[in-house]
Amino acid sequence: MVRFVNVQKSYDGRTLVVKNLNLDIAKGEFVTMLGPSGSGKTTTLLMLAGFEPATDGEIFLNGQPINRMPPHKRGIGMVFQNYALFPHMTVNENLAFPLQVRRLDKAEIESRVKTVLEMVELPGFGNRRPSQLSGGQQQRIAVARALVFDPDLVLMDEPLGALDKQLREQMQYEIRHLHERLGITVVYVTHDQAEALTMSDRIAVFNDGVVQQLSTPAELYERPQNSFVAQFIGENNRLPGVVETIAGNGSCTVRLDSGEVVNASAVKVAKKGDRTLLSLRPERVKIDPTTNGTANIIDGSIEELIYLGDHVRTRLKVAGQSDFIVKIPNNTERPALKEGMKVKIGWAPEDCRALDDV
Repeated sequence: MVRFVNVQKSYDGRTLVVKNLNLDIAKGEFVTMLGPSGSGKTTTLLMLAGFEPATDGEIFLNGQPINRMPPHKRGIGMVFQNYALFPHMTVNENLAFPLQVRRLDKAEIESRVKTVLEMVELPGFGNRRPSQLSGGQQQRIAVARALVFDPDLVLMDEPLGALDKQLREQMQYEIRHLHERLGITVVYVTHDQAEALTMSDRIAVFNDGVVQQLSTPAELYERPQNSFVAQFIGENNRLPGVVETIAGNGSCTVRLDSGEVVNASAVKVAKKGDRTLLSLRPERVKIDPTTNGTANIIDGSIEELIYLGDHVRTRLKVAGQSDFIVKIPNNTERPALKEGMKVKIGWAPEDCRALDDV
């Protein structure tokens, strides 16, 4: 439905903030553009919306080139972080506005406004003004306004950034369920990794104007393709070292800078002698492992224990680094640990990914 072909964007004619972007989005998909500030994700959304021109390349919507098409003719719904509701209008008037611009008759407008208010579970709020609504209610109305004219595509730019944590999480599920129920295509921009993992069919991770990886949430978390993605998505332990051997089955051995030799999956290393960073998720590490599958076992010492209810966040000194994290589920099998204690830690080789050294 959406296609970016060799799209680039520069604001000053010298520095590219989006570099050679090639990205396809299917009809009905929920695709999130995720990345740190300045990574190019919002600029990409603004080019798709028509608020910024592409410097090079072409953007297609339903097979039609839209680079020279004005925003109001693209038929795209838009939800902003600050809601962008008209303060002097009632909720009904805010929702009717996009339909009046499209010259729909009064009966059709009233029917659609009623329908979208029910859709976002605010049927009795039509006569209120935005100032009389809570932040979550205003955000629901902003979503309703983006949907009221039945667009095929809805763009959302950090739409939940102004909400508190509990309401933000509730709205994540509501937007996701709306998407599933209506079958619309959504392109969503956020810098919040948990939000992206919760809501998306696929996630495009941006950094320095380039998509580092485009994958499903599970693929992105379980199998990051480079060190940036591994570090940006979820919590991640990094152990630097040098590749000693690479086997034909996709595994390798790595000598850590602290001297230990461990086995890993050879994801982004080419040859013996390459520098690498091992990527290892905190929940995949066991303390004092006693079961099979933990072929990598090295020494550690406990620096800090933080009780977080469902798990205990354990910071250790491992392989010369004092910020190695292990998440221990808070259950009856939780080992009795104390700060300063010497322990063995272990993990399965397939849970440890040898990536580029960046």
